[in-house]
Amino acid sequence: MIDFGFDKLALIGAVALIVIGPEKLPRVARTVGHLLGKAQRYVADVKAEVNRSIELDELKKMKTEFEQAARDVQTGVQQEVDAARSAFETDWSSANAGIGDGSGDLAATGTPALEPPAPEYRHPKKNWRLKRGHTPLWYKQRSGVRTRAQSGAARVARHRPRPLNSP
Repeated sequence: MIDFGFDKLALIGAVALIVIGPEKLPRVARTVGHLLGKAQRYVADVKAEVNRSIELDELKKMKTEFEQAARDVQTGVQQEVDAARSAFETDWSSANAGIGDGSGDLAATGTPALEPPAPEYRHPKKNWRLKRGHTPLWYKQRSGVRTRAQSGAARVARHRPRPLNSP
């Protein structure tokens, strides 16, 4: 940018004082200051916008690189899983070929005979004592849940104001 030293600014100020006059010089200087401030803000906004667009382009490039790397990892893992599955299936089929002639329970139902049937679903009963017992004590204290039973008379006596002359 243009380099203004002290001597150049003093020369410009003297010429402005002579040309504009001492009455209008403060108003003109204020207007010039406002215009320079607006110009600086505009330049700063343009710089910020350019920086944002550059960062956005970099982020987009990084996103595509990351997606490509994720796809590469996914295909590599899928290939390994497929290879392991095919090796397991060949080993399983070779192991099952020598087991029997198909008269066992495994060939008939597809499940081994040693595995017990799954238990029947039973709906859990609501046990509020058990449910309240599992709540941590610190949570009960913070949320204001009473943990000890107290009779109504004891509660009234506890919160009754004490007389002034008692110790």
